[in-house]
Amino acid sequence: MGKTLSDLAPNPGARHKRKRLGRGPASGRGTTGGKGQKGQLSRSGVTLGRSFEGGQMPLNRRLPKFGFKNLFRVEYSAVNVGRIAAVAGESVDPEWLKAHGLVPRSAELVKVLGSGQVTQALTVRAHAFSQAAKEKIEAAGGTVEIVPPPRRSKSASTTSSAEQPE
Repeated sequence: MGKTLSDLAPNPGARHKRKRLGRGPASGRGTTGGKGQKGQLSRSGVTLGRSFEGGQMPLNRRLPKFGFKNLFRVEYSAVNVGRIAAVAGESVDPEWLKAHGLVPRSAELVKVLGSGQVTQALTVRAHAFSQAAKEKIEAAGGTVEIVPPPRRSKSASTTSSAEQPE
């Protein structure tokens, strides 16, 4: 007969009894409760930061700092005209590039670069083009269209329509 819910039990050794600290000297974890003798770590309520090294100058302060993060950086997903020409029909836009795996689906902005050859006339729509890509597409009889970047949604901090005066 099969198992029932009342027959279920954890595997042997899967469950451990918790250590009962400070329950007398005979328990093996009595008196100091496994915290050693004195010092900061034996006191109640001690919380040390992850980078605390006992008063020694921490690693994150010893190492030199350099560079910065540009908050206004614009990051493009790049695709070369040679790859587009190898698989394209007549018209290409960012959604087509995502659907055919030439740029990641998460890509917000697409830039077309000039590596490769274009033999057929293409209409390419993208957010940016390198000078070489533009020249190669137009030399093959195609057209280049710059698409405006997608609008980002405003944050929740803006007032809703119910709060605006009429």
